[in-house]
Amino acid sequence: MIMKNSLLVFGTNNLNKSLKEIEEYLDFSLIFANDAVTFNNNLSNTSVLLIDSESCKDIKILNLINSSHNKPVLLIEKLEFQKKCNYTEKISFPTTLLDFNHKIIALIISKKFNQNSSIQIKEYLIDKNEKKIKKNNLSATITEREIELIELLFHEVRPLSKNNLLKKIWKYSEDADTHTVETHIYRLRKKILDKFSDDKFIINTKAGYSI
Repeated sequence: MIMKNSLLVFGTNNLNKSLKEIEEYLDFSLIFANDAVTFNNNLSNTSVLLIDSESCKDIKILNLINSSHNKPVLLIEKLEFQKKCNYTEKISFPTTLLDFNHKIIALIISKKFNQNSSIQIKEYLIDKNEKKIKKNNLSATITEREIELIELLFHEVRPLSKNNLLKKIWKYSEDADTHTVETHIYRLRKKILDKFSDDKFIINTKAGYSI
């Protein structure tokens, strides 16, 4: 059974009215926004964006769409909007309820797969499938262990000490000690410094390591 996901809609009154009439038959919930503030406040809680071409005339909404990690589904009526707005798929209305459902669910599944296979950290993309860290047109190969380190440091609110890293990553294995942690972090930081000229990706303070 597919759990309810949310679709953020920013459209004309006619589009909103049409969607509200069929909402109970959809496999996802709808959140309607009629201004940029409401739209922005709901971005992080939704799986997919649904935008019509008329809405792309709102420059604030357009900027939010293009800077969002949620890729929009754009209803395009005029070609000039294609060049201004980043979108994943196009839906042409009228469409069937079945096709509309399938299109959105497919996008949600694709989005979740991409989230599991990559991580956006600062201006970097960590590609777990290719085992690479990427920024702009540059990339560096990283190991599985280095990916674990990056993920752990990224998701922790506070800096982690060497002992904490040893416990969480190496599970206190017999062949691991604090020098193991230092060595792995040194190699990772050197890769990032050599490739991206960035010595601030992993920060080391008295409290421990952090990203």
